[in-house]
Amino acid sequence: MTADHVEPGSPHDPLTDAMTIAHGAAEASVGLKLLGGLAVRVICPDYPPRLRRDQDMDFACLSRERKKVAAHLEKAGCQPDRRFNNLNGDRQMYFTAPSGRPIDVMVDKLTMCHTLDFRPSFGRLPYTVDAVDLLLSKLQIVELNEKDARDIVQLLSCLPVAEAGTGPYHDTVRFAQVLSGDWGWWRTVTGNLDKLPSLISERPSLAQPGLPFDPAGQAAVLRKLADETPKTMKWKVRAGIGEKMRWYELPEEVAH
Repeated sequence: MTADHVEPGSPHDPLTDAMTIAHGAAEASVGLKLLGGLAVRVICPDYPPRLRRDQDMDFACLSRERKKVAAHLEKAGCQPDRRFNNLNGDRQMYFTAPSGRPIDVMVDKLTMCHTLDFRPSFGRLPYTVDAVDLLLSKLQIVELNEKDARDIVQLLSCLPVAEAGTGPYHDTVRFAQVLSGDWGWWRTVTGNLDKLPSLISERPSLAQPGLPFDPAGQAAVLRKLADETPKTMKWKVRAGIGEKMRWYELPEEVAH
């Protein structure tokens, strides 16, 4: 079986492995939530999955539960990288699942081009970080690749942009808070939202038929919200500098 022919739901599907861990954590009342492309699949099950047999599993937890999460994963048969975890455990932990698949656990925050703090909305969904945090985790990437663009379109095609709701939705209050307090976040996210219509036009397969929402239309709603939300003084001061100074970080892989 090749990476291109993984059956959804089979033992070779990384989501099967990830959901075994996520379900076990939820049943044990341990705060461990899926992050990344696998989390997108969980909350957008009607979108044709992007299957990679060798896909890592990305999770998030809160620092106050870090030791509890580590103990739970070890009890579930996951092998910790003790040296890495001792050096970096305040921000990231690394394990290997019984299947051999790598597990990265981000603690409190995802730090890439920008820093996304999961804590304000961590408990909203049972198995994943909040939907809008998944969306922001993709929109904060300065140089989008096709995988990330696909995840953005998937999230905007399957879930509503709303101020409140039941089930997964893109929380406009949370979205506005992140962008209105940090000009760098605003600049990167609005730039990616502006690119979305042309990305969909260039790659029509990104926008799958029969899904409940128009991704370009929802992106336009978020773009308008980003402009109209009142900004903090910190945002305004940084906006005065603009692009004369780099507004994002260049993320580096942390070696395991």
